[in-house]
Amino acid sequence: MVNPTKVADPDHLRRVVHEGLARAGWPAPAWYETTAEDSGRGQAKQAVADGAELVFACGGDGTVTAVVTALAGTDVALAVLPAGTGNLLAANLGLGNDPATGLEVALEGGRRRIDVGVIDDRCFVVMAGMGFDAQMLEDTSEKAKKWLGWLAYVGGGAKHLLDRPMRARIRLDGGPPMPRRPKAVIVGNVGRLQGGVRLLSKAEPDDGKLNVAILSPNNLAHWAALIGAVVSRRDRVPLMETYTASRVEIYSNRAQARQLDGDNIPPGKVMKIHVRPKALLLCVPQPDADPDLAYDAGAAARRARQIREAAEEKA
Repeated sequence: MVNPTKVADPDHLRRVVHEGLARAGWPAPAWYETTAEDSGRGQAKQAVADGAELVFACGGDGTVTAVVTALAGTDVALAVLPAGTGNLLAANLGLGNDPATGLEVALEGGRRRIDVGVIDDRCFVVMAGMGFDAQMLEDTSEKAKKWLGWLAYVGGGAKHLLDRPMRARIRLDGGPPMPRRPKAVIVGNVGRLQGGVRLLSKAEPDDGKLNVAILSPNNLAHWAALIGAVVSRRDRVPLMETYTASRVEIYSNRAQARQLDGDNIPPGKVMKIHVRPKALLLCVPQPDADPDLAYDAGAAARRARQIREAAEEKA
């Protein structure tokens, strides 16, 4: 599954994939491309109908989210081949921006069933958010992401540090409403942001629960304290409440920016999220030692260099 607008050199990608699969004795893959009308969900469903046992998703966060939605609840595995600029799931897998490393991870055979979060008819595997984080994504230009990578989000976020907070009511597992005035509410299945920063230290992808972070900084000093605590991995983060739940409802007094796994969705006043336990079969690096998603893919990256070199020789 390829998003052609996110791949700098499609011909090189084809050579890398074909070379890697051939070396492992796998058959040549079928290729499906996303379109402006369908970011990958329909194509992934077609791949499943055509008998696929594994689907490679090569594109940005939107492509991966679309494929996750199509594969959730099936026995067809997902392998991420990083492309584009966001790649939240790839970051949690430790894949960097190298499609060949994602290919090698799939060939190694590491598989893990993980939970997915669901909003309406769409699924996510990393994080959904309402408020500041979605505004940051919305105001980060594609040009900046191309040149700066994940650091580009710093500029997008700086524009909204002093925005007024939302008035929100948050309900967890049908409990009583919790009134809050947060800058953002983030619901995560795994904990890492771009750059390896871990926001949700206790998040596990297969525990049947979602982790909820309510961020309520009111000024630059508050932001500095919160960011410093997250980056330094302190057990307690000021101005951030955390909870776990299988159902999360967020109601705001006005429409807010919203995002799923780093991809913006239309603004709204409500987010209703529930978990589907172990609904997705995911290719993960081996050994799967990290409690979140086996974050060290270094061995796969080293073997991926051999695949790239062989593909370049045949170019």
